[in-house]
Amino acid sequence: MKRFFLKTVIASVALAAFGMASAQDVKERTIKFATQNPEGHPIVAGMKKFGELVTAKSGGKIKVNLFPGGVLGGDGPNVSALQGGTLEMMSMNAGILASQAKEFAVFDFPFMFASSQEADAVVDGPFGKMMLAKLDPKNIHGLAYWELGFRNITNSRRPINKVEDIAGLKLRVIPNAINVDWVSALGANPTPLAFPEVYAAMEQKAIDGHENPFSVINANKFFEVQKHLAVTNHQYNPQAVIVSKKLWDSLSADEKKIFDEAAVEATKLQRQFNREQMGVALDNLKKNGMQVTEFNAAEMAKFRDKMKPVIDKHSAIVGPDVVNALQAELGKLRGGK
Repeated sequence: MKRFFLKTVIASVALAAFGMASAQDVKERTIKFATQNPEGHPIVAGMKKFGELVTAKSGGKIKVNLFPGGVLGGDGPNVSALQGGTLEMMSMNAGILASQAKEFAVFDFPFMFASSQEADAVVDGPFGKMMLAKLDPKNIHGLAYWELGFRNITNSRRPINKVEDIAGLKLRVIPNAINVDWVSALGANPTPLAFPEVYAAMEQKAIDGHENPFSVINANKFFEVQKHLAVTNHQYNPQAVIVSKKLWDSLSADEKKIFDEAAVEATKLQRQFNREQMGVALDNLKKNGMQVTEFNAAEMAKFRDKMKPVIDKHSAIVGPDVVNALQAELGKLRGGK
């Protein structure tokens, strides 16, 4: 019994010593983590969870300061700051990273994913990891993918009951080529704008509307300047959680493990919270006066048909290897149907 007790004590001391040695590989750091999404948004909830986990796992040595609401500028300037090492982390629409690695435009293809669970399986699997690896040569390190949800169209001019109702509307788009092209394919006028500029542009009638998931429309109070919401679910954008490669290369193995583990845990919470909030957000949009319309099956088929030339064009730009790899993953998930 004494011998067992002694062995237990020795083992405990050894584990404690290992923990202390590990802790010595963690330096005092303060991390800036930015997003365009405002306080109260599910992306910010994920950021908060990530920060709490990193601080806890590092024994309080690594602190994460959050900068929501685009206070550090738009996605473009933030990516540049990340590459230069003056910003350590950000969460952004993965498709915008096409400006760094053209293959990321595949995440903006209309009607690519049939469900958020299908998207989870793709981005968490070999395909998603392959895509993140393309960022390292661009001085960006990818940690994870979070969720924004399926996108829908709002405007201040008229209800959208059929595809033709979209024609002529001046719609803000994420500033990249595929989004300009799919809006143009519907006969609307695409207006690329950084996200922090969108509310004022709608308020001043410089644009008629935009497209985003319910949670984004609600969190940014776009119902104050938009009357009509069409539930189109036309696009699902995984949100990349990225780190400055300059920071990443300076981290010890222990610190990298802390970041990786925190990202995995925060991802689970962020996605779950976002999905729970979708219905709540839609209800609140209705309560605040937004008139909601949905396409019937024939109109959805028409919408999809109009997107086919856009997808074909950008498949050639992205590259057949990437598009085929994604389609193969989706084929497995759908059972070859």
